[in-house]
Amino acid sequence: MEQRVIIEMGMGNDLHGMDYQKAAARAIEDAIRHSTLPIFEGIGLPHKEMRVQVTVGVQEPDKIDTDALTSGLPRGRAAVTAVKGGLNIANPETGETAVVATAAVEAFLPTQKGKWKMQ
Repeated sequence: MEQRVIIEMGMGNDLHGMDYQKAAARAIEDAIRHSTLPIFEGIGLPHKEMRVQVTVGVQEPDKIDTDALTSGLPRGRAAVTAVKGGLNIANPETGETAVVATAAVEAFLPTQKGKWKMQ
């Protein structure tokens, strides 16, 4: 059994290239940049015990290479899923479309129930 120990949200964009992959990578990086898990050092738990689930939202999820995004994650047993979400924002003056991606990064550990005592 697992329990979620963290969920972080991030946002990334590509303003000129309409590159969903770049926007998604930036969203994941943004989410990860806001988190730290000192529990690993505190209790001697190896990072491989953590399962990381990342969900990325973009308007065209089939344009995302989830394996490439997974390989860029720094810790744990990771998986990335792409879903429809985010935003495409057209600029009628230039014809360009800005791509906005969102990401949720969740970390799960084996249940810690009964392993901790308040003193």
